[in-house]
Amino acid sequence: MTLHELFQHYRHLTDPATLAAFGPALYAVLAVIVFAETWLLVGFFLPGDSLLFAAGVVAATTPALHIIPLNALLMVCAIAGDAVGYQIGKRAGPALFKRPKSFFFRPAHIERTREFYEIHGGKTIIMARFVPIIRTFAPVVAGIGQMPYRRFLSFNVVGGISWVLSMTLLGFFLGKIINPKSIDKIALLIIVISVLPLVFEFIRNRKKSPPASPASDTPTP
Repeated sequence: MTLHELFQHYRHLTDPATLAAFGPALYAVLAVIVFAETWLLVGFFLPGDSLLFAAGVVAATTPALHIIPLNALLMVCAIAGDAVGYQIGKRAGPALFKRPKSFFFRPAHIERTREFYEIHGGKTIIMARFVPIIRTFAPVVAGIGQMPYRRFLSFNVVGGISWVLSMTLLGFFLGKIINPKSIDKIALLIIVISVLPLVFEFIRNRKKSPPASPASDTPTP
């Protein structure tokens, strides 16, 4: 599968017309994806922000979804997903660092999240909601670090509610006032914005990396 084909499949997952075709089953589809992305260690590739945005558009433009039960359901799934991720980190944390790299799982994702966590502390649980990859691994790292569960829960609830509400309501209100043909471009913009922190982090790490020492031109005796 080419990168272009993969991107097209990704776009279909966040296309309001495609989502609306699920009908009443769309609630279950969205619940499973949001829950999986916030704890399943191979779920980091799932659409998060753009999916919630598209769900808000669907609620604004079709009878397939209603915005109040949609938000209630997805907030519960987001909070529950992070809670499961915390327990995974608390119980199996050391083993995760030793787990071999695979196509879906990379220990570097956990290490990157740990560094993010060290910089921002408990606020990471809230901030990570809006950053792909970090969103999936932040609760796991909190569990590995033995963050007190009551403290984690408070950040988890605030983060889950703010993430779901901000994305779905943005889609809902824009879906009411913007030409449907422009919605797809806005969803694409959200995807781009959501990955910018990772791009900046990559650039920052590249600048930090020491340059490779040039090979000596002096012939060996």
